[in-house]
Formats: sequence, structure tokens, C-alpha cells
Amino acid sequence: MSEEKELISSSIPTHGSSERKGFLPINANTFDRVFISIVLLVAIHLLWMRFLEAFLPIEIATAISVVLSIFIIWKG
Repeated sequence: MSEEKELISSSIPTHGSSERKGFLPINANTFDRVFISIVLLVAIHLLWMRFLEAFLPIEIATAISVVLSIFIIWKG
């Protein structure tokens, strides 16, 4: 029985050394954090264009997205 568990656990691929525990509620490697940042960038821009574009330029949304992306990739 333990041989089966060992065989199964050795066949599961790992993400490598870039996987770490951060403030995100999941174990995320670098690619995961970049993907989350891109999705967040799109969501912020869509919400910005819907509610705030008449009052504030879209460049502010870009700056906010870049800052959040850097934080997520660095500390996530």
C-alpha cells in the first residue's frame, strides 16, 4: 500500500522551486501569479471604463494595475 502511495506521489509533477506560500490563498508559482495579475489588469480596466472613464483617464487604471501586479508577483 505504501508503495502505491509513493509511486503516485512521485508521478505528480511539481512546479519547481518558484512555488511558495504568500498572501494568496493558494500555492502559486510565478506563472500563476503573473496570470492572476493579467486577469486583474483586465478586470480593473473594464470596471474603470464602465464607471470612471468619464471622470478620470485610463492611465490611472493602468498605474494601479501595474502596482498591484508587481505586488502580487513579488509577495503573492
